[in-house]
Amino acid sequence: MKRRDMNPRAVGDLRKMISPSSPRRMTDERAGERRVHLDYLMAGANIIISASYQATIQGFEARGFSKKESEALLLKSVEIACEARGIFQSSYRNEPYTVGADEASSRKQPILVAASIGSYGAFLADGSEYSGDYGKEVTLQTLKDFHRRRVQVLAESGADLIAFETIPNKIEAQAYVELLKENNIRIPAWFSFCSKDENVVVSGDSVLECTAVANACKNVVAIGINCTPPRYIQGLILSIRKVTDKPIVVYPNSGERYDADRKEWVASTSISEEDFVYYVSKWSEAGASLIGGCCRTTPKTIRAIAEALSNVRSAPQATSACD
Repeated sequence: MKRRDMNPRAVGDLRKMISPSSPRRMTDERAGERRVHLDYLMAGANIIISASYQATIQGFEARGFSKKESEALLLKSVEIACEARGIFQSSYRNEPYTVGADEASSRKQPILVAASIGSYGAFLADGSEYSGDYGKEVTLQTLKDFHRRRVQVLAESGADLIAFETIPNKIEAQAYVELLKENNIRIPAWFSFCSKDENVVVSGDSVLECTAVANACKNVVAIGINCTPPRYIQGLILSIRKVTDKPIVVYPNSGERYDADRKEWVASTSISEEDFVYYVSKWSEAGASLIGGCCRTTPKTIRAIAEALSNVRSAPQATSACD
């Protein structure tokens, strides 16, 4: 994981291309999933994220898998990402990768694999990952019990770090912090929240308070925002920087809105890839160390981000989310 004084990275997203909630895809389409990871690496990503964002032991068991089989599927998501990294490194270790038609740049940063952990709301698949409203019956203990075994399994999966993604509220961040401590998890992690404006996460909890929860955890080596409209990112970076000196990770979505009833993304304030990339230098200047794209972005987006960052002094780098 990079320190603040190191070059930032670029982050890409695979969650809309391979559904992590589908056990059949995870078992039958290994080559396809590996190919998508490679697409992001070829585009310039330095961090790829496992296709485990919505994959849970409880969800697999509900589909008829045993606990042992469910844990094996979680491990497989990281294994496939590591395979893709190995293929890319063996093929391109001594060669430059192309970030533009006329520009090539040698990779100097290591390629990392992050194990993705999505929120409780992602398991519910009712849109609550974008509202943070789980109901009064869901307590801190409920969340810890739900996430505990998945955290344990992915911490031992061979990933370089855990990406706790699309965190919608402060209570779930607190649950993750306590699990990391109680289970003596040694692997580093990043926490990325989902926000609805420049001041609060989607639940209405203060971004400053959520950042403080994450900042207090020694395992957390980076804090930031994902799956949030690009127009809010610069202000959020500045808010997060008030609370922490840890590296900041940002990988917004396209600006579209997820419709939980239709279970699809709908146009709202989406922006073109050209406009998306326009923001990249501003995010870097504001203090972001890891920059990429989340839902509704593609390897093409990551390539454009890598190109933009190559023109920024001490440029950040590219990260790919394969959740």
